[in-house]
Amino acid sequence: MFDDDNERDIQTLLGDARRGKWDPVVVLVGTETFLIERAVRLLRKATVGDGPRGFNDDLFHGAGLVGARVAAAAKTLPMMAQARFVLVRGAHDAAPAELDALASYVSDPSPSTCFVITAEKLDGKTKLAKAAKASKAWLSVEPLKGGLLERFATGEAKRRGHVIEAPALAALVDATGNDLAAIDDGIERLSLYVGEGRPIDRASVEAVIVRVRVDTIWSLVDAIALKRTKVALEAALSMLDDREPPLRILAMVARQIRMVAKMKAALEDGMTQGDAVKAAGAAPFKARELSDSAKRFSEPDLRRALVILRDADVALKGSKREPEIVMEEAVLALCR
Repeated sequence: MFDDDNERDIQTLLGDARRGKWDPVVVLVGTETFLIERAVRLLRKATVGDGPRGFNDDLFHGAGLVGARVAAAAKTLPMMAQARFVLVRGAHDAAPAELDALASYVSDPSPSTCFVITAEKLDGKTKLAKAAKASKAWLSVEPLKGGLLERFATGEAKRRGHVIEAPALAALVDATGNDLAAIDDGIERLSLYVGEGRPIDRASVEAVIVRVRVDTIWSLVDAIALKRTKVALEAALSMLDDREPPLRILAMVARQIRMVAKMKAALEDGMTQGDAVKAAGAAPFKARELSDSAKRFSEPDLRRALVILRDADVALKGSKREPEIVMEEAVLALCR
């Protein structure tokens, strides 16, 4: 079982599951699918091991869910094993009445079953949600930001036997954004690159991570601030030539500009440069770089840039136009 800890979060859950500990009920609600899928995998392993599926585990989907059938599966005793694993995926697609039918089970679960529910979103006022929260089974799993991203990357490096230096950590997060799969993949490749037990430094990140280069992103952001259209287009085209997905480039530019906006607001509120960079969610050694960028952007420019990036994001996700064209037009608009 998990330790009785009111501050338990997804990272604590993952750590406990790696040690073979599990709760009778775990309700994972949010859009950070990387962490949710990792939790599902580790909880299954903690309860039924790595053997063939279907013997002591059951899988249900939200669409067409029958609550009584799920509860019956969860109450079934394990066969020639100590525990069962029952998973409901996509509970947000289930009929509310069927989810409510699970509330009584969640309040009084079988001690020999690990019952896991995943959902992008659930109404917190439902019987199921109230029962899950009352039993401390509800965990919100949303995309990580700021220091939590760095904590994740540091933890991934530590699990592989490495210390990741602060400049390397910032470079990795800058290069991957809040894409946890990309961070995990990057740490794995860095681990192989630097060798067993060796520290991960910035030079290693720049040599190995083939995602968006930090310097290129900042070159693009600075060119936008200075209205240098030619330089900005060259930076964007350089990343496109490296087969970087336009949506990722756009997300990274948006992230950097939001960071600049936070830095500017913090400085204008009278914060010191050191406190302002923390408020912006950036590493301390980026204080001067962010301060310089904050001076280059006016508040109207920042607001306008975020609107342009939002519109481009919508176009990339829902338009049939060539992504590269959308990206180039966004850069041109940002530089006007």
